[in-house]
Formats: sequence, C-alpha cells, structure tokens
Amino acid sequence: MRHPPRDGTTHWSTRRLARRLGTNHSVIARTWRAAGLQPHFMRRYMAGKDPRFQAKAADIIALYLQPPAHAAVFCVDEKSAIQALDRLDPVLPLSPGRAERHGFEYYRHGTLSLYAALETGSGEIIAKTAARHTSAEFVDFLSQVVATQPAAKPIHIIADNLSAHKTKLVDAFLCQHRNVTLHFTPTYSSWLNQVEICFSKLERQVIERGVFHSVSDLRKKLLGYIRHYNKVATPLRWTYKNPRRRISFTIRSSDTRNYWLAKLERNRIRDRSVTRELRRRGWRVVRIWEHALREPGKVAKRCQRLIKGPTS
Repeated sequence: MRHPPRDGTTHWSTRRLARRLGTNHSVIARTWRAAGLQPHFMRRYMAGKDPRFQAKAADIIALYLQPPAHAAVFCVDEKSAIQALDRLDPVLPLSPGRAERHGFEYYRHGTLSLYAALETGSGEIIAKTAARHTSAEFVDFLSQVVATQPAAKPIHIIADNLSAHKTKLVDAFLCQHRNVTLHFTPTYSSWLNQVEICFSKLERQVIERGVFHSVSDLRKKLLGYIRHYNKVATPLRWTYKNPRRRISFTIRSSDTRNYWLAKLERNRIRDRSVTRELRRRGWRVVRIWEHALREPGKVAKRCQRLIKGPTS
C-alpha cells in the first residue's frame, strides 16, 4: 500500500490491487475495511511554521476568555473579491422530492470587498464595503471602528498577517491612536479570528445561493444581512473537546497581577513552561507548595507568594 500502482494512477482501488495480487476484489475490500484503510479518501492539511505559534495563539485566546478590564476587543478581517453573480436562467424553487436548482450560466457584474469587525463582548458586527482591497481601505475601516468607542478607551484588534495589515500606513495609524493594539494571529491560523465564523455564515446564507443584479444590489444585501444579524447577535463561545491539547497561557504586560493569580488558582497550573515564561518577562517567581493546590481554602493565601511583581 505504501508503493503506488505502476499504471500511472496515484492510488490503489480494490480491483486494481486485486488484479496485482491475483485475488478477488471483495477480499481486498473486506481486508481494507477490517484494517480501517480507505485509499480513495484524501484530506489536506496546513503545516504551521510559526515558531511562536503557541505564544501568539494563547495571547488571542486570552483576549476571548479574559479580556482586559474596561477595554474593547474586535476581530477584524476582510472578505475580498465577492462576486456579484446574476443567474441567466430562472431559479427553480424547492418542491417535494426536489432541491432548489440554479442554472450553470451567470453574468458577473463585478466584485467588492467586505470589511468586518466583530465585537467579541456583544457579538455585533461593524461592516463596510469597498471597491478595492488596499491598506488605505483597511486603515479607513480601523478609523471607523475606533470612532464607535469612547475616546482613549483601550481597544484590542485581532487581525491576520495579510501584507495590507503591516504597512507604514498602519504604523502611522497606531502612532496616532496609542489606545489601539494590534494582535496578529499566527501564520496560517486565521481560524483563530472569530470573525471568520461570521464570514462562513455569510457565505452559506447569503452569497452561495444569492442572485445579485448589480454590485450595488450585492452591497445592499450584504449590509442588510449584517443589520438583521446585529439585532439578535450574541457573543461566540468556543469549547475545546480535547483538554490534553489545550494551549498554555502566556503573560501580557498589560494584564493585572490579580488576574494571573486567579488564573493560576483556577486552572491549578504547575507547568514549568509557565514559570520560564514569567521569568523571561521579568517576573520573580516563588515555588508554591503542591499540597496547597489540593486545599482551596489555602490557595489564595499561598498564591500571593507565587508572583512578587516585575523586577526593576
């Protein structure tokens, strides 16, 4: 099975392998089924090469689970090149025993890009459409997001590593708005950005089966969907089914000492990597007795000795 067939094909089939071995294809099928082998299936994967994947991912997850006090957290991204497709044939509606059917031919009126910012606290979306997908449009959208919040309120923005997010225009914007902090997802890990979930819903519920008579019609329907979505919006709550693969948290300089004390107490963290990370960031760490973690009444008192504060 580890060697491909000699006839130029990429994988074995039951009949192809049966001819090679001189047996019946049913024998091959039963053997594969018993061994859990499915040569006709193939899945793709993305290998993450970011050496700081865990630290970056934990930073973003911490913003979701325990956001800084009195701060706003936004997940920002753009869905580019959305096509305004108009069907040339009429759509045949759903009927008993028959799915809705669309013709293959279409007319393409043009494209537009959708910028969206998901406010993680409320689940509401701020959106804007643009004809082009540039760094200038991204900065203009960031200005729109910042304008929705009180002046000087801390704002944390989660974004991916698109080149348009790391230009001199973006740097100049951050210099003008000291209360705004950008958090970039690890390389090839846009799935950590919660706004991607909203884009998935938008694709399935509006774009995929939509009929758009013009670019302006596409814009109207996209923004109309988002307005209705905001009326019933709720925060996204992620769950992780395999606790053995959870990512350890990291310390952010903007976090308070009490928050991390509570975090240590709640999660019973005794991992050496946490201690190393604390020390790397300039915190003096004192060993905590393991038996105190088994006695909740003593945990808070003993934790006060765990982190003494940043060294001078």
